[in-house]
Amino acid sequence: MTNNKNIVQKYYEMWNSQEFKMAESILSPNLNFHGSIGIETVGIEEFKEYAKTILSAFPNLYHATEIIVGEDAQVAVYVTYIGTHQGKLFDYEPTNNRINYSGASFFTIRDGKITNIKVLGDRYSLYNQISA
Repeated sequence: MTNNKNIVQKYYEMWNSQEFKMAESILSPNLNFHGSIGIETVGIEEFKEYAKTILSAFPNLYHATEIIVGEDAQVAVYVTYIGTHQGKLFDYEPTNNRINYSGASFFTIRDGKITNIKVLGDRYSLYNQISA
């Protein structure tokens, strides 16, 4: 279990450093990902494309992990997302507004790799912060 928490911490280090080269070492090739803004991906390459989409909208996005709880193959994390809206996201043009909203992520880990990620985020709060 502790090892699974470490894998999840590496996942957030990957996001915060924007070093997605490490994805292959922590993500399953068949990763199923459901993001907080409703985008779903399968596999590492689709996940990396999702990350590019998010980081083009919020190039300084930071994931502050507040709570990490793990049991067996499951790890849950409470996260605060912080950044600046500097690129288009869906129909939202860049506002340069600072964002700060909460989310919870649920990970499944098998054989040392993350196989499934489901992220719930306070979309209402995010969209209010990036509305012009």
